Amino acid sequence: MSEPLQEALPPAARPITRAVLEIDEYAAGLGWDQPARLFALVDTAALLKNEPAMARQLGLTAPDPSSGPDVQLTPIEQDEIPKGTPLDTFLGTIAWPDAVTGCALVVERLILPPTAESRVPEGASEKELAAWVARHPERQEVRMTVAVLRDGTRETALRLREKDSPREVLTGPALVPGLAEALLTTFA
Repeated sequence: MSEPLQEALPPAARPITRAVLEIDEYAAGLGWDQPARLFALVDTAALLKNEPAMARQLGLTAPDPSSGPDVQLTPIEQDEIPKGTPLDTFLGTIAWPDAVTGCALVVERLILPPTAESRVPEGASEKELAAWVARHPERQEVRMTVAVLRDGTRETALRLREKDSPREVLTGPALVPGLAEALLTTFA
């Protein structure tokens, strides 16, 4: 039996949006409390042409020509991010080959509403601040999937743990600008 109609999502308008939603769906299938995950984004047609064995391994087929000239992106998960390495330090070590069109990162974080800003303890260390956020009654867990392309195009999918449904995923190019900028530096 097919999925209920209410769970079916309309197709995304841009290739990067489709890729972000595909990665978000993959991450959702793994559950919460997962480590950060990094993905290379490659042009599907180029992958089929230049790396047919890898394309077969990934289960890729030639795109339907009737769907138009739109570029399709294939996410390829990279090796696990080393435990204990700060994310910004790790991102500074990445250099992508020319065949990689873009990249995406999935991370889980605790967030607070803007109203909590005025109550942030002054002079707290990073560790103390993290503990304060973890205990805060208004905290929410969020999974962020942020993708960028070499040309600066960006997209983000945000999923709150308390609203863990494909219909509740928020997308937009400017939702997590700092992380998008950090990912763009991996192409510098």
